[in-house]
Amino acid sequence: MAKRAGWLGRLGSRLSRMEARLDERRAEVEAEAEGVGEPPPPAPVVTAGARPAAAHAGTGPGGAPERPDPVSVIPWGVRVAAEASWRLLLLAGLLWVLMKVISEVRLVVLAFAAAMLVTALLQPFVVRLRRLGLPRGLATAVTAILGFVVIGLVGWFVVWQVMENLDDLSNRLREGINELKTWALDSPFHVTEKQINDVAKNLSETIGTNTEEITSAGLQGVTVLVEVMTGMLLAMFSTLFLLYDGKKIWTWVLGLVPAAARPGVAGAGPRAWRTLTAYVRGTVLVALIDAVFIGLGLYFLNVTMAVPLAVFIFLFAFIPLVGAVISGALAVVVALVTEGPFTALMVVLVVLAVQQIEGHVLQPFILGRAVRVHPLAVVLAVAAGGMVAGIGGAVVAVPLAAVTNTVVGYLRAYSREQRGFPALSGPGPHGATAVEVAVREAGDDQRA
Repeated sequence: MAKRAGWLGRLGSRLSRMEARLDERRAEVEAEAEGVGEPPPPAPVVTAGARPAAAHAGTGPGGAPERPDPVSVIPWGVRVAAEASWRLLLLAGLLWVLMKVISEVRLVVLAFAAAMLVTALLQPFVVRLRRLGLPRGLATAVTAILGFVVIGLVGWFVVWQVMENLDDLSNRLREGINELKTWALDSPFHVTEKQINDVAKNLSETIGTNTEEITSAGLQGVTVLVEVMTGMLLAMFSTLFLLYDGKKIWTWVLGLVPAAARPGVAGAGPRAWRTLTAYVRGTVLVALIDAVFIGLGLYFLNVTMAVPLAVFIFLFAFIPLVGAVISGALAVVVALVTEGPFTALMVVLVVLAVQQIEGHVLQPFILGRAVRVHPLAVVLAVAAGGMVAGIGGAVVAVPLAAVTNTVVGYLRAYSREQRGFPALSGPGPHGATAVEVAVREAGDDQRA
């Protein structure tokens, strides 16, 4: 009986403990159902570029894996690239829209750009006439009339010289073709007269077959001529108003700029205008020197139409890099057709000598550092301007690049001055670069 009583006592105590555990579990379930329980553990701190602990070995309620915030999982470099990419896309879209607008009103834009260049060339004469006591209107009228008369005389002289020498050039061209035919027959290439006649016949048939296309091209040429005349009239009127009311126009433009940016733009404007004026004066002087010396070389070599070719060299000099190549090649071709290979070779030497002197002596001395643009920037600017607006765009591209360079440099310096210290972006200079920067800043402080 005693053993049975002890076994029953132990059984009762175990049942009591099981009941207590069931009561505790029931209380926990009720607390969870009512939302009254222990607060959840704090979320782990996730640094940039690191993955949260739950992504490695954590589970959420019910045993399901806990998913981290997608933004916190993306690496820092990818985030920066994405932020920069959409901003670059926005700027590219804005630039594309701007280029489309410019291409639609290309005639007006080129006319105004030409007026700006002519104004930069003629404004010093207006200033000198004002100093002599002439009223502003009279000084503007005298300068504009004389400038347009000179430009018209240059154009008339070119046309007159070409028409005067056209017959001689045609005869020389016919003789040159015959000489070329004779040389081809006597050359070691075994060219027969039948093959030359077949080439001439095919060329004649091609011209006859494409008569409609040639006529259409001629009509397009008439349209282009009308557009050119319209652009010239717009440029003339724009030049008159820029010479007479340039300061008022600039004041009106400043009124369109936000007030916070107005001081910087007001300082950048005169510097940009000085750069444009220096570029136009220097380019005219360099083009005049090229035309005079190459024209003298053509004259002494007895090349037909030496004077018109010199005028073409002057005009094409306003197209950087490309213009010199085209005008020089034209002079060489005329010399080859009219005077033969030896004279053409001498013309090549003359053109190369003058252009080398221009590139290494005249441009650095006359243009100076204020309008110096890297050759790669010149090539890219000329190519982009030609693609957007043809020859006019190629002419305007380089002065636009020079002015942009001046404006950006001034605004950067103005921003540093406003903040009181150099605003360097990216990692600081080190090594020899750091020494150069320190010496340059010390020199600037001493000059200040």
